[in-house]
Amino acid sequence: MNEKVLVTGMSGLIGTALLNEIGREVESNYALSALNRRVVGGIPTTQADLADFDAMCVAFEGIDTVVHLAAVIHDGAGWEALLETNVVGTRNVFEAAVNAGVKRVIFTSSGATVAGWEKVEPYSSLVSGRYEQVPDNIPLINESMATRPVNIYASTKVWGESIARHYADNHGLEVISLRIGFANKADKPENPRQMSVWNSHRDVVQAIILSMNHQMTARYECFFILSDNKYGYRDLSRAKSILGFRPRDSADG
Repeated sequence: MNEKVLVTGMSGLIGTALLNEIGREVESNYALSALNRRVVGGIPTTQADLADFDAMCVAFEGIDTVVHLAAVIHDGAGWEALLETNVVGTRNVFEAAVNAGVKRVIFTSSGATVAGWEKVEPYSSLVSGRYEQVPDNIPLINESMATRPVNIYASTKVWGESIARHYADNHGLEVISLRIGFANKADKPENPRQMSVWNSHRDVVQAIILSMNHQMTARYECFFILSDNKYGYRDLSRAKSILGFRPRDSADG
């Protein structure tokens, strides 16, 4: 019997890549559906806004796993948009999942939750491309270190991780938060900072699929996800050892 997987924000960059990958390689294992503002071709779609709890709840009926991709991804959209989608909408996803008896939610958080570390050395030199000023073997930022959100968007992702942990601890959900790096339509880095924090589409998708299949020993897990970048400063060791993540691409070509 196919695992029933609901994806929010399926029409976005990563959602499209995920749909293409699953349809090509593991179609027999998953029955996909979408919760989206517009119809996603080829799969059942519930058209609803995440902030409209009653309208979006129907999408969760009979679902085993939710992949929560939908988000406003920059401060330029304004506080109201960030609040509606990233704060209220994310809470609604977890509440609807609990009410429907969903087993697992995969929450796409962001490496922006720690990007404030880039304001201090040696990370500021690293992301500025001043590599001659960066010592060898710099300490990597890992999941146990304090978050340093770089903007309001990043702060909503810190909140999202907190509400995810709450639902895992208090409502019996299995939750995996993936702190993904920078991904763009061109699927390649375009400046020194992106050389440090870049994620290829297929590396993000790999992490999501691994999270869908991971045999969890704890209710909540959080992982940094990046491609294999020479100048990366986020520690991938937990994702590699626990999730089995093996980045296939690199910002360095």
